[in-house]
Amino acid sequence: MIAGPSGVGKGTLVQRLLSRDPEHLTLSVSVTTRDPRPGEIDGVHYRFVSDEEFDRMIERGDLLEWAEIVGHRSGTPRRHVEEALARGVDVILEIDVQGAEQIRDRVPGALLIFLAPPSLEELERRLRGRGTETEAAIRRRLDLAAREIAGSSWFPAAVTNDDVDRAADEVAAIIEASRTA
Repeated sequence: MIAGPSGVGKGTLVQRLLSRDPEHLTLSVSVTTRDPRPGEIDGVHYRFVSDEEFDRMIERGDLLEWAEIVGHRSGTPRRHVEEALARGVDVILEIDVQGAEQIRDRVPGALLIFLAPPSLEELERRLRGRGTETEAAIRRRLDLAAREIAGSSWFPAAVTNDDVDRAADEVAAIIEASRTA
């Protein structure tokens, strides 16, 4: 499970990991109630659902974890994770810190990795570079990121995403070490 602030580069890093080991790794595509950003494809980047459908998923117990993040909700569908694990495939969850806390409590033995930005200034640059959010949304994301970073000491592993290839190498080594532990 890879968690960290919005804009830290979780998606880019996860794609690097998946391309290196497609036989043993799969991504759990999260569901979200937010609108797609430019270039995002339903079912590939996220599964975009209505608030009503998200509520039904919660009621049915379909979500392994879920959280409200800056005005929308996102979560991890339980079924894909359970099916992949039953096949012996490691599942990468690309989630926020609230979701990571739920995974920690609900899935004993889950590998929890915090992906940190090199600095809050760099994180702000990345968020602004997306060009997809209002000033108010960027401020909320940066405030949340500062709290997440300050409270990340409970993660057993942390990697700074200052260079995506180096960070992917480090995360891949952590995953490999967990398989032999």
